[in-house]
Amino acid sequence: MTPKRSAGLLLFRRTGGDPTGFDVLLGHMGGPYYADRDARAWSIPKGEYGPEETAWDAARREFEEELGLAPPEGEYLELGEVTQANRKIVTVWAVEAELDPAAVRPGTFRMEWPPFSGRYEDFPEIDRAAWFPREEARGKLVAAQGAFLDRLAETLTHLAED
Repeated sequence: MTPKRSAGLLLFRRTGGDPTGFDVLLGHMGGPYYADRDARAWSIPKGEYGPEETAWDAARREFEEELGLAPPEGEYLELGEVTQANRKIVTVWAVEAELDPAAVRPGTFRMEWPPFSGRYEDFPEIDRAAWFPREEARGKLVAAQGAFLDRLAETLTHLAED
C-alpha cells in the first residue's frame, strides 16, 4: 500500500539577533476530534496530494485552502520530508513572512458526525491560527513535524554563516 503524502508551507518570522530565534505560524486542526486538545493538535498548514500533482504545487494549493490566503512571496527554504506516526509522508518548505492570524479564512471539510450516525457536517480545516516561539511550537505540533523546526534552525544558521 502506497503511503499518503502531504505537503505544506511553514511561515516563520525572526525574533532577536540569534539566527535560530524565530516564531512559526501554526494552525489548530479543525473538527470535533481536536476541539478540546492543545498539545499535538496543531499543524503546519498542509494537505494531501496525489501523483498528478507535485509536492510544491500541493503545498501552495493547500496553504490557500487551509488559510484562505495566497501563499506569501519570498525565498522558500526546502525542509525535506518526515514520516508521521500514521505513516503519512509530509514535505515542507519554509518562508519568512508576516501574516495576521485574524485574516485567516479557513476552508472546510465534510465528515460524518457523530460517527456512524449517517449525518454529515462541515468543519473548518483549521479552527484558528497563531504564532508560536520555536520551542513552544514543538509541544503543540504533531510530534513528527517538530523535525521541521530543527531543520529550519539549521538552515537559518547556515545562511547566517555565509
